[in-house]
Amino acid sequence: MSEDILGVIGGTGLSDIEGLEGAESKEIETPFGKPSGAYLCGTLQGTRVAFLPRHGPGHVLMPTEVNYRANIHGFRQLGVRYILSVSAVGSLKEDIHPGDMVLPSQFIDRTRVRTSTFFGGGAVAHVQFGDPVCPRMVETLAGVLKENRVRYHTGCTYVAMEGPAFSTRAESELYRSWGADVIGMTSIPEAKLAREAEICYATLALSTDYDCWHQTAEEVSVEAVIQLIARNIAVAKQTIAGLCRRFPPGGSCKCQQALDGALLTPLELIPDETRKRLEVLAGRFFD
Repeated sequence: MSEDILGVIGGTGLSDIEGLEGAESKEIETPFGKPSGAYLCGTLQGTRVAFLPRHGPGHVLMPTEVNYRANIHGFRQLGVRYILSVSAVGSLKEDIHPGDMVLPSQFIDRTRVRTSTFFGGGAVAHVQFGDPVCPRMVETLAGVLKENRVRYHTGCTYVAMEGPAFSTRAESELYRSWGADVIGMTSIPEAKLAREAEICYATLALSTDYDCWHQTAEEVSVEAVIQLIARNIAVAKQTIAGLCRRFPPGGSCKCQQALDGALLTPLELIPDETRKRLEVLAGRFFD
């Protein structure tokens, strides 16, 4: 059995993982508050897994209300160094059909009121974020999707919007003019926080609709999104199981050393309270 732990963040429609052996529910307290719920920990296909429903049990948290810092920090406290984030997205391209799987490689941040860093309070750090997802995880996920003969897309740009309302037509057309491929509400600030936590991160996005730009398709609705997710959730679970069989990903990346050279503040100036809050993430610099 691999000693590495795979963290899985469940999005709309993915509230559990089937086949998880020795499942145990773990409540975690973090310096940044309470996560969305308890982490369900167990073993799947020989890999240790920690699962968390992003929107809480029963989907009670809006994207803006999710405590992303607590969620990511809780994974780090459990020893997770890889996260697969599952989410629903709208397609901004004709070729990305509803029902397709998307592995974004870039993000455009259009969120407005979310805290996207663990730092502050007397400690300043600037991590590299030019390539915001882990190439090892994306390559492995693409292999799983190809093996399972699932229609998927790579090299895509994901627009992260605030929500909870869907886009106006003008906004949708603006994002298309930028060359963006899909739009969603949750991968930011998850990806930014995962990078600061030195966790390899990738998004498995389920295309559910054509947003509102498509002139011949029906305008996006919650009912339509839920229906399509219900039909495709089995594919997401199959992909998670496939990732577990190939876990941990091969190759190399810099995700798990992202804080090297990123801390700008001299250590002697960082307040004790801030050091304590950052101990799990940056404690090796404080020794």
